[in-house]
Amino acid sequence: MTSESLQRTGAPARRTIVAAAGAAGLAVALTACGSDDKSSDSSSSSSNTPADAGASGGDASSSPSSGSGGTALAKTSDIPEGGGKIFKDQGVVVTQPTAGTYKAFSSKCTHAGCAVSSIANGVIVCPCHNSEFSVADGSVKKGPATQALPAEEIIVSEDSITLA
Repeated sequence: MTSESLQRTGAPARRTIVAAAGAAGLAVALTACGSDDKSSDSSSSSSNTPADAGASGGDASSSPSSGSGGTALAKTSDIPEGGGKIFKDQGVVVTQPTAGTYKAFSSKCTHAGCAVSSIANGVIVCPCHNSEFSVADGSVKKGPATQALPAEEIIVSEDSITLA
């Protein structure tokens, strides 16, 4: 039987079946990639208490915030002044460039996507090609990276730091 005679008998054409299978596969792929919920891929505990201080653009300031906390990262005492700490599971680096000022950046290097590995002498270091980024603002201090580390939002409330 030819496809033309199948089409006349009410059976779908091969072209229709292939297109439907492709559309179904695309729908599955888009569904799998569609969620960007940071709290679902975190293995740390969450804090559900209201925050007393907020932060935006990675800068922790003392302005009031009415939102609830996200993923608890650390105590302020865990972040050394002039340095920082890498939270590999959350994909974030938290720094304290000056006493009482906390910043957060993506831990993914903007050059080749490697995870940064250390913080020393005021810079965040990527092990893949030795790019260096400032602990103060994430800017490039040494290439080959050409773009700063993207800022992440954190909330500093009393002595705790939470990923917003």
